Amino acid sequence: MPFSADDFKFMAHALRLAERGLYTTTPNPRVGCVIVKDGRIVGEGWHERAGGPHAEVVALTAGGANAQGATAYASFEPCSHHGRTPPCADALIAAKVARVVAAMQDPNPQVAGSGLRKLREAGIAAEAGILETEARELNIGFVSRMTRGRPWMRVKIAASLDGRTALKNKVSQWITGADARRDGHRWRARSCAVMTGIGTLTDDDPRLTVRDVETSRQPLRIVVDSRLRITPEAKILEGEGVLVATATRDEDKNRALARKGAEIVVLPNAEHKVDLLDLAKFLAGRGINEVLVEAGLNLNSALLRAGVVDELLIYLAPHMLGDAARGMFDLGELTEMNKRLQLNIQETRMIGPDLRILARPVVLNPGA
Repeated sequence: MPFSADDFKFMAHALRLAERGLYTTTPNPRVGCVIVKDGRIVGEGWHERAGGPHAEVVALTAGGANAQGATAYASFEPCSHHGRTPPCADALIAAKVARVVAAMQDPNPQVAGSGLRKLREAGIAAEAGILETEARELNIGFVSRMTRGRPWMRVKIAASLDGRTALKNKVSQWITGADARRDGHRWRARSCAVMTGIGTLTDDDPRLTVRDVETSRQPLRIVVDSRLRITPEAKILEGEGVLVATATRDEDKNRALARKGAEIVVLPNAEHKVDLLDLAKFLAGRGINEVLVEAGLNLNSALLRAGVVDELLIYLAPHMLGDAARGMFDLGELTEMNKRLQLNIQETRMIGPDLRILARPVVLNPGA
C-alpha cells in the first residue's frame, strides 16, 4: 500500500525527534517515534542514551490510553530482542496500536525484520520504507558497523582554497574562521570517537575535546602512534577516554600511559605500522559507530590507502598558501587520469566565510 501525505508528515516529525539524540545515543541508533490517532499526535519521544527507554516506549508512555488503535511512526524498526531494555515490539503490542510504520529496517542481525514480523504476527499492520534514505543517513555509522563490521570514518580537513592544510614550517592555526571551527566541534560531538596521528600530536598538542557545543558526552580520543612516541605530558591524555593504537610493544611506556588513564592496543601490520583496517574492526567491536579523523597528511593518506575513509568533511578558506605549503593527501604521482580519486559531492554549504564540502569516495574498499 502506498504511503499517504500524512505518513510522510508524521515520519518527518519522528526523524526530527530522532535528531535530538544526535550527540548522546551511541552506540545505539538515533530513533524518534510519534503516536498518531485520528490525525492528531497523542504521544512522541526519542531515544536519548543507551540504557534509557527507547523512543517507542517514551512515545507510548506519553500517549497513554490514546495509543490503543493508533498508528506509531518510528524512524527505525522496533526492536524485538532483550538488550538493556525490553523489546519495543512487545510494548507496541501491549499498547494495542493498530499500525506501525518504520522508516527503515534495523540492520542489526538480532532484529533485521523480526520486529516487524512480530508485530504482524500479533495482528498489527506493520510496514517500512518511508523516508528510508533520511533515516539511514542519520544512522550511517550504526548501519556501517552492523553491515560492514567497521565504523563510518569521516576525515575532517581545514584547507586553503588551493588545498593546503599548513605552512611548510607546519604552522596551521588558524586556516579557517571561528564559525567553521565551531561547526567542526558539532561534528566532534556527534562522533563516537575522534582520531588523530602522532604527527599532529607532536606539532599541535591538541586535546580533541568538544568545547564549543553543549554535550553531556565526550567522544573517545584515539591516537595512531606506530612507534609509541606519545609522551605522558601530552594534553590529549588529560581527562578520561583515550586509546593509543600502536605497532610497538613497550611495557614501561604502557605502564606510564596507563597511569595517565590511556588504553593501549597493539595492532601491527607487515610494515610494523598500525594496521588501520584492523583498528577499524577493533573500534566496531567496541561499539564505535562514527569516527571523526582530525589528522595531517600522513595519517589521512594512510587511511585512504587502507580503504577505510568513507567521507571527507572539508572546510575551504578563501585564501591561498602556495605550493610550498602542506597538502591534504599524498596520493603519489598519477600518470593516468583514470587513477584519480573520484568523489561524490553530498553537500556544499557556507559556514561564515568558509565553504564546507561533504564528499564521499565513489568506490569504497569492497573487502572492508
